[in-house]
Amino acid sequence: MNLTNIMANFYYVAAIIFFLIGLYIMLTHPNLIKKVIGMNIIDSSIFLFFVSVGYIEGGKSPIIENPSPLTEFVNPLPSGLMLTGIVVSVSITAFALALIIRIYQEYGTINVEEIVKIRSEEE
Repeated sequence: MNLTNIMANFYYVAAIIFFLIGLYIMLTHPNLIKKVIGMNIIDSSIFLFFVSVGYIEGGKSPIIENPSPLTEFVNPLPSGLMLTGIVVSVSITAFALALIIRIYQEYGTINVEEIVKIRSEEE
């Protein structure tokens, strides 16, 4: 694999890097807000990956009146699916933040390690 192939697939490489950054944030930070941010980075990387799969260099919009038989079109399906994914992602983020507010009201912290200590002391 040479540098030309990597540059031709730059969006795939960027999506993988963003996914790994989000995964690292979710696994290493005990703060629940940072975990939600990591989850959003992972979501965005997945959106980038799927939209870049449907992209064709020099492709036209599939909504034209008289296309020639040689016209290449950009696939609209990944973009449409990602619109649904964005709505679901925003909903999950809002729900997660509401849960974090409730956890803070109950335990006085949003640090997972401190919550585990409090829970173990209660038992």
